Amino acid sequence: MKLNPKEALKKLARHDSPFLDLFSHGSLQVEIYKPEKVDLQLPHARDEIYVVIEGTGEFLNGGERMTFSAGDFLFVPAGVEHRFENFTDDFSTWVFFYGPEGGEKP
Repeated sequence: MKLNPKEALKKLARHDSPFLDLFSHGSLQVEIYKPEKVDLQLPHARDEIYVVIEGTGEFLNGGERMTFSAGDFLFVPAGVEHRFENFTDDFSTWVFFYGPEGGEKP
């Protein structure tokens, strides 16, 4: 299995949604996400990883704000409020959900 950002973004452009499911195996779910101007997502029931494909901006993760750019890895535990803010128009990211609802125990 291979996922290519350029091809994934082409598929996403044909949908009326900022995200698209691309692959799943066991508890792993892989999506591509490209919000338009505002990130409206809510906390998720499972642990989540983002790997930024392109763009820059700020990421709010719980009470912590950090900058991000292409190639960055961002982890969000299940149930934690998070969102991308002040991001560039070219921003896109891989999204990986995994594990049980409620998140994995540390």
